[in-house]
This record gives sequence, C-alpha cells and structure tokens, in this order.
Amino acid sequence: MPSRLPNRGLMALAGLWENWRSPAGQWVRSFAIITTTPNELCAELHNRMPVVLGPETWPAWLGDGPADARQLRAMLAPYPSEEMICWPVSQRVGNVNNNDPSLIEPISAQ
Repeated sequence: MPSRLPNRGLMALAGLWENWRSPAGQWVRSFAIITTTPNELCAELHNRMPVVLGPETWPAWLGDGPADARQLRAMLAPYPSEEMICWPVSQRVGNVNNNDPSLIEPISAQ
C-alpha cells in the first residue's frame, strides 16, 4: 500500500548519501533511506517504515540550519499516523518489471 500526506504535499524521507571509491578505483555514489519502527498505520503493513521528515525539520536535516546530534536523532521517529493516508494497490507493485503510473492507483480491497 502506498502512503502520502492527506494534503498531497511533499513527503520527504530521511536519507544519507556518500561518494566513495570502489576497490576497482571507480567513484560510487550511494544512497540509503533511513527506516524506523512503524506508526500504527504502517504497522499493519510492515515492521518498519521510512523516516518521514516534516517541512520544519528540512533545514536542520539538510545542514542549512543548526542541529546537534540529539536534535537529529529526535527526527528519526515514526511520523504520526493521523497525518498520513494509505490505500490498497495491485500486486503488480511487487514485480520490478512493472513501472508505470497505474501502480499507485487504488484498487478495491478484497
């Protein structure tokens, strides 16, 4: 089930990126999305969820504003479930060969 903010606003996920040199000498850019324990909505689907960052946290997370380790760790909490919605989608989502806009369209729950 995909999820989004009810107002259809941007949903920013906490992530980390790094450039590093492989053993073969090539530069690699890697990226990871940080996960946390799920909120009540997402717990029905999985045992973890991406860390969703509210707009008020973006400057600190991105380094545009001051933040210490305690403040950054506090951002790694489950996003409030009452501020999200989700809906059932086709099982086609589970196949990496499928990549089209219909994947996020709601289907009737059975």
